[in-house]
Parts: sequence; structure tokens; C-alpha cells
Amino acid sequence: MKRLISAAAFLATVSSTTLFASNIKLIEPEEAIKLIGDKKVVFVSGDSHDTYKNNHIVGSVEMYAHHLHHSDLMGNMHCAPLYNCPKEAQEYIQSKGIKNDQMIIAYDNFRGPNATGVQSFFESFGHADVRILNGGFDGIKALDPNQKVFDELKAERKVLKKKAKAAKKAGKAEEEKQFKADAKAIKAKMDALKPKLLIQGGEEKKHEHSNYTLDSKKFNFHYIADKVEVKKAVDDILKNGKKSKFSIIDSRGMTEIIGERKMDNVARGGHIPGSKFIEWKNITDMEAKKSFKSLEEMQKVFDKAGVTRDQTIYAYCMVGAGRGSHIISALRLLGYKNVKVFTGSWDTWGNDMNLPIRR
Repeated sequence: MKRLISAAAFLATVSSTTLFASNIKLIEPEEAIKLIGDKKVVFVSGDSHDTYKNNHIVGSVEMYAHHLHHSDLMGNMHCAPLYNCPKEAQEYIQSKGIKNDQMIIAYDNFRGPNATGVQSFFESFGHADVRILNGGFDGIKALDPNQKVFDELKAERKVLKKKAKAAKKAGKAEEEKQFKADAKAIKAKMDALKPKLLIQGGEEKKHEHSNYTLDSKKFNFHYIADKVEVKKAVDDILKNGKKSKFSIIDSRGMTEIIGERKMDNVARGGHIPGSKFIEWKNITDMEAKKSFKSLEEMQKVFDKAGVTRDQTIYAYCMVGAGRGSHIISALRLLGYKNVKVFTGSWDTWGNDMNLPIRR
């Protein structure tokens, strides 16, 4: 078997390219930063509202990955395996002002799950060009020259404020006054620089509705699955064990897996029988702040779990668009062919009393 490419080679190849036959496109911050403000490109944040409010790429759209999965209170998805019914999905995309011919760059803070959730959502509905920002808004922030100056000023102001406090405590009124004046001057510089930063805070701006149109002929069902398909895999795993032609990966944390943590609106806690446990954190490069580890490192994770290329592989989390899609994206980057996000995930499975669970 050919040796997997090195981490350095991996980073050199992922920029705006398709790896192997994966059709997963990654874009590095060095390239993505050049596209901010380009009308042919739309950056889509998959993070929560609170995260977006604190940090988002200027001009980007907010589409929290967790909310892209739509089910009723009983966990039923009425257009499964699609994350949402086409009519509702089209109206939602239109409300964000997104156009059919735009390149979508999905991002989160850097960890990957929420960005892959956005990517999986748009891919399933047949959007032509969707990319994942490998390193998220943290990667953009690290490259922004104005951000560097802003952070230096912020650190300097913090020191001056401490000195002013110390001078006050020591009864040195004149020194306190000078330190406060200097801190105020620096604050003015920061305020002038803030609108120029590429990573901003605040609420999402209102968008003019687009005429975005979904074409059912372009829908991509190759990488998504519903509970009926997953149930067949469960039956095969329980019957054939290690000889099964299927693998099911639970990407959640252990408290969810053992049923100790039960999510809102889900009747039961636990996991799908026969699942292999690979938490999404094993895929993200936390140290380098990249959405994916090197190919070698990710391959070791799946090899250790006994996930093989000849199997049909399903991954799930709470809603599919997130931790589950992160696992599937990693497998696709490694060249695995038959991999699917269980879009209903535990929200659907845990609420269906006819389906088996384990704790």
C-alpha cells in the first residue's frame, strides 16, 4: 500500500482542491482571506448565534448547523434523508440572500463540525461549489494585519489600566491621571481600527432575499442516509459481528453515548447497537487549530476502531449536521467511498420506540 502523504504535503494540497475522489473541498485561510468581500463568494458560519455574535467573518451569513436539521417534536424528519424539506430549505436559503452561482465557504471557529454541517446541508441540495474553511475564523483572525495591531493596542491598554490602578492605590494622583489619559488615547485608536477588522462581533445584518432555486434533479443522496437504511446496517452488524459489511460510528461524547446525558425533546438516552465510538475531537487538530488532522493521524484513528474501506459507513451525533458530518468528511478526505451521514441521528433514533438502543 502506498505510504500516506506527510502532514506538510497534506496542507499544501488541500487548498481549494478535491482530495482523491472525495468531492470535499477545503480552502486554507491564506486563500480564503483574499475572497472576503467578493460578491461571487458567501461565507457561511455554522456556529451558534452566541458564537456568531461574538466572532464572525465580516459580511458572513449565520446558519447554525444544529438548526439545519429539521424534525418535529417527536423526532420525525418528513423529507429524510434530506436535512429539511425542499420548500422550507429553499425559503431559508433565500432569506440569507445566497445565490445559486455563488461559492459557499462554510466555516466555524476552527474545530470543523459546524462547518461540515453547513457543507453537508448544501451538498445534499446540490449546490455547485461548497468549501470548508480549514482553520475557521481563527485562521482568518491570525492573518489579519489590523487584528495584530488591535491586539497589541489592547494588551498595552490593559497594562496602562493596571498601572493606573496601582498608582491610585499608592496615592500618586498625577501618575494615575497620566496612565488613564494614555489608556484613553489607545482606546480611541482601537475604536478607529475596529471597523477594519475581518473578524467582527454583533448581530447578523439583514439580507435582501434572493431567488435561490433548488433543483431536485441535482439533489445528492450519496452521502446521507435515513433511519431505515441505518436500521438495516444495525441488523447486519448484530447478525454478523466483525464480519459485517457495515460500520456505524457514534461521534458524540461518552456521557451521551452511555445515556447519562439526555438531550431535550429526545425520549431516550443511549446509543445505536453495534456502534463504534469515535468522538469528533479525534479528527480536529486542536494544537494547530485546523479542522482536520493530517491524513496519517486520521487514518490511525479509523484503523484503531476497525473501520475499513470495504464497508458502508454511517456516522451520527445528535442531529447529523455537525459531529457526524465531521467524521464523514474526514473519511471522504481519506478516500473512503461508501460513507454517509445519518441525518436523523439520535434525535430521530432516540425518539422512535420501535428502534433498539444500548446504554
